[in-house]
Amino acid sequence: MDKSRATLEVIAQSVDEAIQKGLNELGLPREAVEVEVLDEGSQGVLGIGSRQARVRISLNTPESQPEKAEAKEQPLDEESDEESKEAAVLALAEQVVNELLEKMNISANVSGELGEKSDNLPYRPLKIDITGKDLSILIGKRGKTLNALQYVTRLIMGKELERGIPLTIDVEGYRKRRENQVRQLAQRIAQQVAQTQHRQALEPMPPNERRFAHLELKDHPDVYTESTGEDPNRKVVVYPKQ
Repeated sequence: MDKSRATLEVIAQSVDEAIQKGLNELGLPREAVEVEVLDEGSQGVLGIGSRQARVRISLNTPESQPEKAEAKEQPLDEESDEESKEAAVLALAEQVVNELLEKMNISANVSGELGEKSDNLPYRPLKIDITGKDLSILIGKRGKTLNALQYVTRLIMGKELERGIPLTIDVEGYRKRRENQVRQLAQRIAQQVAQTQHRQALEPMPPNERRFAHLELKDHPDVYTESTGEDPNRKVVVYPKQ
């Protein structure tokens, strides 16, 4: 198994359970990964000496493709200018997402764009948009599948470029719609808290969505926010200012 690829190690009561647990976490089908059994586990004798199974899950990325080598090696050499490097990184990101969608048996269009430069980031952020028909399965409940796809893409890109990459993946504008929903919800809850003087909690959300609520209410004159709980049930609580 190629150790340079992005991998995930999972521990569970059995090998099958560990594999399924890893697939659920990544949001990928079985054919999209390779599995290496590190420890089959043992039931022990009368419950003594038992141990859990442990597997390593690696993504099934293609070995080497001419177009990928061209995108990575030619534009990214030291003589290329900054724009060519950025364009090559964007092309690589589009290719990675296309390959993952293919392995998930999902037909869609993938397009990317570079974000604005920022003094807080060493590299320009990438945004990948996926469009097509019937892509709700790619979003998943509360965006779980979409977040898994974004996570896996970042892992692969990080391995290819040997550095972290600021990258966001969206499907049919879902993230923007969700941001607007969270911000509107935060305002409604803030109004109720200001009127009743009783704290209220928003629904559990992933970190990026909780951030929208905090940003929306950070300058509110009558309330303030805090995040409480543990993921995946961590939520934003709105408190009245005394």
